[in-house]
Amino acid sequence: MNIARSLATLVCAGLLAPLPAAASHLVTGNGFGFAVVSPETGTVTKFYAHPYSFVRPDSGKPLGEGVETANFIREIGWTDGVGKDASAEYEDDSQVIHIRRSDGEGLCFMPFGPRQTVLVLNWEPGSAEARRGGVHVEWSRPISSQRAVRMFGMEMHLLKFDGIEESLLLIPLGGKRAGPAQPQQVLATSLGWALISLESDRELEQTAREFNRWRAGLAPRALAKREIAEMERWRVKPTVEFAGDEERHLWRQSEVMLRMAQSREPDRPGRHGNGLIVACLPDGVYFTPWVRDMAYAVVALARMGHQSEARAGLLAYFNAQPTGKMRAETAGADYQISVVRYFGDGSEEPFFTDEGATNIEFDNWALALWVLGEYLRKYDDPALLKIPTYRGPLYESARDYVVKPLFKNLEKYGQGLIVAADTSIWEEHQKDKKHFAFSTAMAIVGLKDFAEVAHLAGDEATPSEIRNHVAQLEEGFDAAFIRDGKLHGTLEEGVKNDIDGAQLAVINFGVVTDPAIVRDTVERMELLKVASGGYRRVRGTYTDPAIFEYWYEQEEFLFVDFNLAEVFRRLGRNTEAAAILKRIVLKAAADHNIIPEMYVAVPCRLFPGKLGDPTGALPMVGYGAGEFILHVLEREALESSH
Repeated sequence: MNIARSLATLVCAGLLAPLPAAASHLVTGNGFGFAVVSPETGTVTKFYAHPYSFVRPDSGKPLGEGVETANFIREIGWTDGVGKDASAEYEDDSQVIHIRRSDGEGLCFMPFGPRQTVLVLNWEPGSAEARRGGVHVEWSRPISSQRAVRMFGMEMHLLKFDGIEESLLLIPLGGKRAGPAQPQQVLATSLGWALISLESDRELEQTAREFNRWRAGLAPRALAKREIAEMERWRVKPTVEFAGDEERHLWRQSEVMLRMAQSREPDRPGRHGNGLIVACLPDGVYFTPWVRDMAYAVVALARMGHQSEARAGLLAYFNAQPTGKMRAETAGADYQISVVRYFGDGSEEPFFTDEGATNIEFDNWALALWVLGEYLRKYDDPALLKIPTYRGPLYESARDYVVKPLFKNLEKYGQGLIVAADTSIWEEHQKDKKHFAFSTAMAIVGLKDFAEVAHLAGDEATPSEIRNHVAQLEEGFDAAFIRDGKLHGTLEEGVKNDIDGAQLAVINFGVVTDPAIVRDTVERMELLKVASGGYRRVRGTYTDPAIFEYWYEQEEFLFVDFNLAEVFRRLGRNTEAAAILKRIVLKAAADHNIIPEMYVAVPCRLFPGKLGDPTGALPMVGYGAGEFILHVLEREALESSH
């Protein structure tokens, strides 16, 4: 992505300091926005007005990432730097963050009750000196206007900032301090605050009333306690037996990560992102809704028992708009599911790269069909198929704008079919597109699932057409990707994808079952083993250290680790599988129960630190929290079947 590439260029050129080696932030969110806390300093470092990194396309920069989501702050701290020995932790595996410093302690959380971007902050000074210091803020932009608003017997403040469309409403929550505040330091007048983002000043009175009703007169600590209790009521009782307390806590925190990552912004004209799930939480560079990562997150929510969230995710796929932007690259087929990801407003973002090209990921379409099949197997909800969506009732939309475009992008190979060349699971660049085993494998999986969906919808013509295509895809897959008794990642020859971590997912989806081929694939995974102890995605072929992928493809990738552990379980190698999982669980337990995208395998300026340190995008959602939950559930299912 452009952000990552730009960072790589600056870091490698020595113009930008490397990021910390370990996870250095905690995130709280409520589906309307995010806030970020630094445990090292005990300060809040970001407050985003929306739950994604880019709001919409930037018409002035067609090859750019889009219009960035507003961030109101650079830092909110207490006592203006008096405190030392800072730390922060999630309270009871929730989104409530408890900050501790030598000069006091504080709370920071975004509550799920209000349907607004609300951040609750509170500070309890540990000394008279700390109380004199108060709350200190450094805004991200200069304040352009500030006015007092008196409601409910208290003085609120409405702030506007240069270059930020949204306004910020500040509501004091008690612990008032005497004396006037310095300019732009109104937060210093109280020890507790609610910060609420407003898209329009017309929302001010209604928003304040709704917040006051939700607050019910409670002080911040009581609000936090109530929030944690409400989170416990939201949780679904696990159906698995955990290997220990660390695994149980990671499950609970991962459950919350999935919830925080899903947009609850209501759809309206010009914005259709309700239900979309970002690939990671901020400040990872991928807090953008990716089709593929979101698929794993939605299936995890569905299998856990969070039906309403899984349903919202499914509907998001079929309500996101506008899509179908890349018809010139999809054999002229109009389509509903993005070929890569979405802007926050739900419009398709086909991943513009520095090469001036877009990505086409046909596996996305099949993954959406897999999600639909998984949801309907879990829940008796045929009414879902009749719900009106962007392109008509959901079933017809899936059939006509996902299945049919997929059919149109199949190619003849031997006596069978394979998916046309694309950029697939590892997001190769379009100029380097290939015929990937993963894309054809997912087409087999997704189409099989949709045949069952068609029966449920009462469409008896489509299943026979699907079965015919699946039979040809299975024949084409075997001819194209199983050569000389080995499973290959691409039809095209090359060391990079000859052994490919995505082959493990192909096995776990049941597309390849031949024991000899499975064993050979597992044995050849040693070619991807890295010094940190796990496995990378592919054998990278980039040779220029100034290129982001040169380093990226050398690091340990947790998606591959999870999938290898699952293959081990299928082979009955439970001890090896358990060791992989335990390592991930213990490393997460030492790092706020955050699962990262990667671990450092080759230390460098872009991915610094010791071997095994968390790195890349974090906290990771679909490929992190979602993959962990799916693996534990699959472990339970495999153990039960044996």
